[in-house]
Amino acid sequence: MQLIAYADGASRGNPGPAAYGAVLCDPDGRELDAWGNAIGRATNNVAEYHGAIAAVEAALELGATELELRLDSQLIIRQLEGRYRVRNKDLKPLFNQLSTLIEQLSVFQPTHVRRHLNQRADALANAALDRR
Repeated sequence: MQLIAYADGASRGNPGPAAYGAVLCDPDGRELDAWGNAIGRATNNVAEYHGAIAAVEAALELGATELELRLDSQLIIRQLEGRYRVRNKDLKPLFNQLSTLIEQLSVFQPTHVRRHLNQRADALANAALDRR
């Protein structure tokens, strides 16, 4: 099964109160699931990773074998592509967790999207922050 996931993170204070939002869509762009969760105090990059992890986990739970993960975080995309090394001690375990999840997929495509194309995931992250 092929899915598309959008994920975003938000932090107010960087570090500060943080949350992520994630959206799963079918290949035609129909939304299958969407959610946001607060994660406590974290940086924006940590929140972005939590969103990516949650999106991949949910896709796997739905039975996805192929996933395109769309993020507006160039850092995470470039780390997943191997263009950037993961040096931050707080990001290394999250990168490892995400990599382990990705290995369960037969096809994985990380895609950088501009912020305006990731508005739904961003709105879910900010709504989760507002609810905390």
